[in-house]
Amino acid sequence: MTTNTETTAATTTGERADLLDSLHKHRGLFRHTVQGLSDEQAGLSPTASSLCLGGLVKHVTSTEREWATFVLEGPVEQDAVDWSNPPPEFQAYQDGFRMLEGETLAGVLAAYDESAAATDELVRTADLDGRQPLPAAPWFEPGASWSARRVFLHLVAETAQHAGHADILRESIDGQKSMG
Repeated sequence: MTTNTETTAATTTGERADLLDSLHKHRGLFRHTVQGLSDEQAGLSPTASSLCLGGLVKHVTSTEREWATFVLEGPVEQDAVDWSNPPPEFQAYQDGFRMLEGETLAGVLAAYDESAAATDELVRTADLDGRQPLPAAPWFEPGASWSARRVFLHLVAETAQHAGHADILRESIDGQKSMG
């Protein structure tokens, strides 16, 4: 994947600025849901779901990192998984959705900010038309590819979706809402 090193934060305009504005808006709504929470509250699962706010932050962080790697390097080879009998290493994936002992909300937010900054730089510099083949997965059309542009749009959608999940969790904890 090639990058355009001539584009900087100060000169980001047009499509790139729109992508960054959308990412920043939804990240802001997402971050608002954890504002003022204790580490204990960030680890609560107050709904029928097992999701917690700290775990959602971890998930969105890893999602941004994985898609950034995809834009730069293409798909990561993955072993086929029998989801009816997941392997022991699946535990690490599940742990990405919860606050583990020793993790803090400040720590997961710092990792999120680091990941977001790297993604922002990639939005500024990547060839938006550059394509990578999607990995083989039941949720992707065989042989399909995505442009960097499509990946960044997906990240906007992913962040917005999880901001909604986070808003429900936060309202269940103490009544705070992002909007309304």
